[in-house]
Amino acid sequence: MIPITDIQGRVIGFGGRTLGDEQPKYLNSPDTELFNKGKTLFALNFAKAGITKQDQAVVVEGYFDAIALHAAGINQAVASLGTALTGDQVKSLLRYTESKQIILNFDADKAGVNAASRAISSIFPLVYGGQVGLRVVTLPDGKDADEFLLHNPVAKYQELLTNAPLWIDWQLQQLVVGADLKQADQFQQVNNEMVKILKEITDNNLRTSYLQQCATLLSQGDGKLFPLLLENLITSLGGNWQRGTTPPQTKNTSKNTSQYSQQTQQDSSKTSLVSNSSDRSLLEKSETLLMRLYLHCPEYREVIITVLEERNLVFTIAEYRFLWQQIVAIEPTLSRQQPDLIARIQDEYLQFPEKLNQISHLFHLDEYTENQISVAPELINAAVACMERVICEKCYRYYLDLWQKTDFKIDRPLMEKYWLELNKSKERIKALDRELQFLYFYR
Repeated sequence: MIPITDIQGRVIGFGGRTLGDEQPKYLNSPDTELFNKGKTLFALNFAKAGITKQDQAVVVEGYFDAIALHAAGINQAVASLGTALTGDQVKSLLRYTESKQIILNFDADKAGVNAASRAISSIFPLVYGGQVGLRVVTLPDGKDADEFLLHNPVAKYQELLTNAPLWIDWQLQQLVVGADLKQADQFQQVNNEMVKILKEITDNNLRTSYLQQCATLLSQGDGKLFPLLLENLITSLGGNWQRGTTPPQTKNTSKNTSQYSQQTQQDSSKTSLVSNSSDRSLLEKSETLLMRLYLHCPEYREVIITVLEERNLVFTIAEYRFLWQQIVAIEPTLSRQQPDLIARIQDEYLQFPEKLNQISHLFHLDEYTENQISVAPELINAAVACMERVICEKCYRYYLDLWQKTDFKIDRPLMEKYWLELNKSKERIKALDRELQFLYFYR
């Protein structure tokens, strides 16, 4: 039995692992108000400082894999809790890594490969939206991290982390593992899966690169087949964008689609909070408020941490993301003899003089900022509402783009799914607009 703790190190559940090959291999406490498997990562309380220092998080499948990595000095490791990696878990990790780099190291057996594929699917919008730099490590001989470290030096594992392929390269390689491409049905299945991946890549240059990679994999080294396979892939994508033009937008001709389109255009014009400079300034003000309150009001620090975790929010302004990483590293070392967080931060920033100038305004209070502290609870709620609204807006734009590219006549269920997500984002934006109104009194 293994205790599972929250980010503050408080025990919130327990996990068990079978001693043999029984299934399930891992079994956790049932979900409660305190413990949610989809939002919790094992060992994150121990790993957060290492993630910040290494600017990288390593996610493994099991408790003992994470423990073995920490014992070997790889202290940026966490473990999922028997479920596919979720968006909530990823956002928890992104608080501590500036480069947004996450490396999956799941078992190399079929179950582990499937788990890695499910993880990629479950955080699909984050991956394609560029919010996560996701890589995948597959250990040789089908070993898990614990077993690998028993028979190999730590430096070998570090080398694998350094050379870990991007998730899309890994996924394309996995499509051809064990496939007999000389069999027509298997070839067609692999080809179709590749096309699905390629269709989601919106950058033309990147898509061109992966088009060539897919054609190379399908041709199995036969140079004569390469041009034909490349052309077939391009045809499957349904456009001549590779010649420098924009992919054609499929026209939706049904009355229902026309109605959707008119409403979506109206909604789109109403949901552009971060598209103008004044509203972008409001986001910067929100993060400034949270940072200032965190530094000057120790009594509100746990409140701020909790609300950021509950809403899966991270600081987006570069200087505040960096400052937050310093805070995460410094706070565990504070003591009764040296309790002053601001003084410790100033000491740490002596090695980053150009960055110190960017945040020095947070260290001192005037009459205006002292008044802000007097209404700290209201400002905290409004600030986090503003931060969440920016994320909702990105989700709205993401699903709007997918919706516009989908043909109602060909894939109506998928289009309706995107439409539901659009409306969900829109309703959440309306609710958040009410929460953040308090900020306007402090412009």
